[in-house]
Amino acid sequence: QLQLVESGGGLVQPGGSLRLSCAASGDNLDYFTVGWFRQAPGKGREGVSCISSSDSSSWHTDSVKGRFTISRENGKNTAYLQMDSLKAEDTAVYYCAAARALTQERNHLLCDMVVATAGQAPGEYEWWGQGTQVTVSS
Repeated sequence: QLQLVESGGGLVQPGGSLRLSCAASGDNLDYFTVGWFRQAPGKGREGVSCISSSDSSSWHTDSVKGRFTISRENGKNTAYLQMDSLKAEDTAVYYCAAARALTQERNHLLCDMVVATAGQAPGEYEWWGQGTQVTVSS
């Protein structure tokens, strides 16, 4: 059974950077598409970024393009979200989630779902971490 644990959140000033990690155990993350979602107080869950298992192609929602980078290190069973030029509106609890994907087509479908998420996360993402708080404030 896959388990995910996020780390790396914290308090940062506007314009600063953080790197979130999503460490997996219990299964091989190589076979999963990994998505990052976030939820701000009083708002629904928003999809942020996604990386495929097949070719490490990445997707980002428009509000973070050019600022966030998603990556994975399969040998360490870990995925990352590098967040630069952070803004106050990036403040949220960040979650990593995984969905099993063995084909490129399914990977791309799952990642399209992530960036389309605005309110409720897609049910295809069965495994979730506990979340890590990111606060951007001066």
